[in-house]
Amino acid sequence: MIIPTGTLVAIVDGEKLQLFENIGHADIKLKAMPVGAIEERASGAAGRHSSGANPDNDTQAEDGFAVGVADAINARVLNGKVDNLLVIAAPKTLGQLRKGWHKQTESKLVGEIAKDLTGHSTDDIATAIQKA
Repeated sequence: MIIPTGTLVAIVDGEKLQLFENIGHADIKLKAMPVGAIEERASGAAGRHSSGANPDNDTQAEDGFAVGVADAINARVLNGKVDNLLVIAAPKTLGQLRKGWHKQTESKLVGEIAKDLTGHSTDDIATAIQKA
C-alpha cells in the first residue's frame, strides 16, 4: 500500500492508541505524534452496541475505548487537521471504530488494516503498510 505524505496513521487496539504521521515521500517514514487524552465512552450509549450478547467488563471497556478513539479522530478530521487517514487496528477494535466514524472521517480513509500492531516498532508498522 502506498500512502500520501502527511497521512495520519492510527494504530489501535482495545486499550492503546498510537498516532504517526507519514513524512516519507517515495517510502513510508513514520513520525510519532502526541495522542492526547481519550475519553472512554460507555459502549452501550445510544446507537452503540457492545459486541457479544453478554459482554464482560473487559469487552465493554475495550469497546468504550474504541468509541473514544473514534470520537478523538473524528474531532481531528472535523477540525481540519487530517487530510488522509490510515487505520491499523485489531480486527474487533476496527469493527467498533467503523461504527463510530463520522461521514467526513470515512471520506478521509485511505485504508484500513485489520491487524494488531500496537507496541510494534515503526519499522514493523511501515513494513506492514507496504505489504498491505
